[in-house]
Amino acid sequence: MTLKILGKASSINVRKVLWTCAELNLPFVREDWGAGFRPTSDPEFLALNPNAMVPVIEDGDFVLWESNCIIRYLAAQYGGDVLYPADPKTRARVDQWMDWQATDLNRSWSYAFMALARQSPAHRDAGCIDASRRAWAFYMGILDARLAATKAYVAGEAFTLADIAIGLSVHRWFATPYALPSDATSAATSAAPSLPAFDKPALPAVQGYYDRLAEREGYRLYGRNGVA
Repeated sequence: MTLKILGKASSINVRKVLWTCAELNLPFVREDWGAGFRPTSDPEFLALNPNAMVPVIEDGDFVLWESNCIIRYLAAQYGGDVLYPADPKTRARVDQWMDWQATDLNRSWSYAFMALARQSPAHRDAGCIDASRRAWAFYMGILDARLAATKAYVAGEAFTLADIAIGLSVHRWFATPYALPSDATSAATSAAPSLPAFDKPALPAVQGYYDRLAEREGYRLYGRNGVA
């Protein structure tokens, strides 16, 4: 049976799954669920994922949620040993960076991204935006140092699942402005907050990595595709 992916294509976590399918040459069908489409509060969706979040996959009668877990499963199930090596130490290194992306890195950019890229009315606290920008830069600096050391990919010389998870966050880094437009307003808030000056730092190893990932068709389709 063809793999079914539930979730809107603009979701960064859904794009992890789509990019993994591209790397595995794995056919799939996708259904739009999430904001702007069928609501994940629908009982049909909640029966698959009680957390009401995308993505969810249905692989025959097997249902799975949590994006990093999904891509690990797909690599293990469909011959993705290069993406998710069987050797325990090599696999642990991949898992280490995937978990870092899901916790430290994602947590750092969440508020700034919602404010600066999505221009969310609920994310207008200047202090929170600035703290998020600085934390984001700190963790991106850690990634830059790692990539400078490997001169290739996050887990080492080979492209792995860790690069799918982190590559999408790297695109978000480059696609997000570091300041709000001076005329940013919304129905729920007044003019944009005044933010302290803080330039986005240059990260040469991350820039080289970003360009290297763009050589992969899956990244061009689902990562560096103009969607932050």
